Amino acid sequence: MCMPMTGRRLSSLLAYVTTAATGASLLTGCGVLPGATGGSREPVTVMTWAPDQTRATNMPGMPAMAQTYARWVNSQGGIDGHELRVLTCNEQNTIAGAAACARRAVREGAVAVVGSYSQNGRAFMAPLEAAGIPYIGGYGIAEDEFTSPLSYPVNGGVASLVAGHGMQLAGSCDRVSLVRPDTTAGDKLPELLDSGLHKASHRGAVDIPALEDAAEYTEQADRARTRAGDEKGCVTAVLGERTQTFFDSFRRLPQEEKKQKAGVRISSILGSVDQPVIDRTGGPHSPFEGAYVTGWYPEAGDKSWAPMRKVIQEFAFADNRVDPADAGVQTTWIAYTVLKEVVENLRQDEITAAEISHALDRGERIDTGGLTPSLRWKYEDLLGAPGFTRIVNHEVTFQVVRQGRLVAQKPGFVDVGETVLSAP
Repeated sequence: MCMPMTGRRLSSLLAYVTTAATGASLLTGCGVLPGATGGSREPVTVMTWAPDQTRATNMPGMPAMAQTYARWVNSQGGIDGHELRVLTCNEQNTIAGAAACARRAVREGAVAVVGSYSQNGRAFMAPLEAAGIPYIGGYGIAEDEFTSPLSYPVNGGVASLVAGHGMQLAGSCDRVSLVRPDTTAGDKLPELLDSGLHKASHRGAVDIPALEDAAEYTEQADRARTRAGDEKGCVTAVLGERTQTFFDSFRRLPQEEKKQKAGVRISSILGSVDQPVIDRTGGPHSPFEGAYVTGWYPEAGDKSWAPMRKVIQEFAFADNRVDPADAGVQTTWIAYTVLKEVVENLRQDEITAAEISHALDRGERIDTGGLTPSLRWKYEDLLGAPGFTRIVNHEVTFQVVRQGRLVAQKPGFVDVGETVLSAP
């Protein structure tokens, strides 16, 4: 059963009512949104889903950002005169939850699923494919996002992050320990990290599987630190929301062990470590100080995020789920940017799922304002890596935590396409 999303301060009911009320109040007596140039146009209904209040990774900011985006765009007259209606669904980090959200999207007439998070790709893609509904700008965690012909990813997914992270660590670490989920998706991470390490003729990482929802990771932390070595060793953890739990166990290792391994450096990827996590764990005094982090997009303070920040400031209201430094929120913003540009270019009174996917397939090029390279999903734009054929954006950013802030370690984007292609 699909459950409504919940937030820490603003309930999903309030968010839904606010979005609906905003959309309703924008309609005039003759059914035209302010700013619309012609007659009445049909609303565009989409869905955004993500897990919330589960024991593993939660992404409440993604549906909250979708609702914020709807309030903003409808205040501007909608998308080319179409009111944007956003449905949200709690995916619950389960196969049943993902399938239920997808079936609800079909049942309620969504023309796209936009900016969503789910590890259960097979469960949600089958219902969407049967109904011809495109999946735009998923978070990049499920393999099906990069294989389904109806998926249009805006980043290179975890595959690009982990491959890029290997490249980032290769120049600074003699030995690397990787702590990752003991899941099917997690099984692919060592090969991807090694592909980046091998780019610099570096030895492969030590693979340490761990439960994705454990309460503590003392055993894995001790093993990771020991295998990383005394000097110029690096411990990287890719455990989603539980990465913070792992590094808490890591810093609690016995004092004599800490002295012995004082040279070990920690690292991770965006989504497992991001600015909100650093802020919650002490800012400049966070255990992540000095950590290497690989991301998809420019650092959160980059001027390219200014339009998103303005929308959040004016339309998120009291909803503190919408953090502009959160990778899920950022991905949702980019995904809705794609949707907006496609709908505007269609210039039709009624928008269908088939028309959206056809526009993307025929080579609609999307400018995201410098947050990504220009995006296009024609056949010649696809990376074609085994298991990740749909990647069109294979650029990442190298960042580091300095004085409690994630900042660029090196300017601009790094292309990891060949590295992903070289993974077994």
